Amino acid sequence: MGCVHGKCCTRYPSSSDGDSGRRREKRPYKCKHILTQRSLELVPVPSHNFTLQFSVLTQHGYYPDTVERENQDSFCIKTQLQGNPNIHFFGVFDGHGQYGAECSNFVKDRLVERLANDTTLLDDPLKAYNSAFLATNSELHDSEIDDTMSGTTAITVLVVGDTLYVANVGDSRAVIAVKDGDRILAEDLSEDQTPFRKDEYERVKLCGARVLSVDQVEGLKDPNIQNWGDEYSQGGDPPRLWVPDGMYPGTAFTRSVGDSTAEKIGVIAVPEISVVRLTCNHLFFVVASDGVFEFLSSRTVVNMVWFIRILGIDKSPL
Repeated sequence: MGCVHGKCCTRYPSSSDGDSGRRREKRPYKCKHILTQRSLELVPVPSHNFTLQFSVLTQHGYYPDTVERENQDSFCIKTQLQGNPNIHFFGVFDGHGQYGAECSNFVKDRLVERLANDTTLLDDPLKAYNSAFLATNSELHDSEIDDTMSGTTAITVLVVGDTLYVANVGDSRAVIAVKDGDRILAEDLSEDQTPFRKDEYERVKLCGARVLSVDQVEGLKDPNIQNWGDEYSQGGDPPRLWVPDGMYPGTAFTRSVGDSTAEKIGVIAVPEISVVRLTCNHLFFVVASDGVFEFLSSRTVVNMVWFIRILGIDKSPL
């Protein structure tokens, strides 16, 4: 869920409007529609004697009124980061807004570049990760891309030997499959940053954000009711962030890279980072945007991947 520009929203004037706005050519996008054995790649992690097998699939969402909607998602896979055979980077970036595609492409390039050039990465991965996100956010603000009402989420996994460092900004997600006896469990490696979370709700409220669903903004529901249940029971009308005296930006997330307008009401680029030490019970992990997780639970996604593996389509380590 990105920002909203529906009938309830007066479009916020930005530097992209008029002849003086920033203009840029659209970048080409490549899309794989079917995953096959040929699309799988392998990369060894010699320090701990295992191999990562990975693949990627990206395609635009389907909307009845805009069948040819632009794919604003980007991904980044960088193996042997800093020339080290034991460090590998995987990231998914879900752009939103008028220049969402440009934002997601910019961030996926700059973020991995920052990490690749950080000499403290091995000594202090958490600090390096945090610095890379904040610096990339500043670079996007200063770039030729108009991020006034555009930006991107970012969910990334840095593999360092037998350890995963997972950094999340926004509502994309990483989940890992764990063998527990005869069961396969789905464990979230990140937590969606949305107003459904009490801590995130309170943080953005302190920054001046109004938190309302579209129905509340349009007067169809009581705006004083600040309880929206959980994200799976909202029927497509989640709580969103609005400036105190306007009907924008309408973001359904509380953290992102870019979104300079939303930044004024508490939308930040500070990542939440989790650390997981891999064991023989960790089978595979999935990194995806909310284009997947808005419709499928973490458990469903893990089950889908696991069923493919046990059917014999792919039995190699991921």
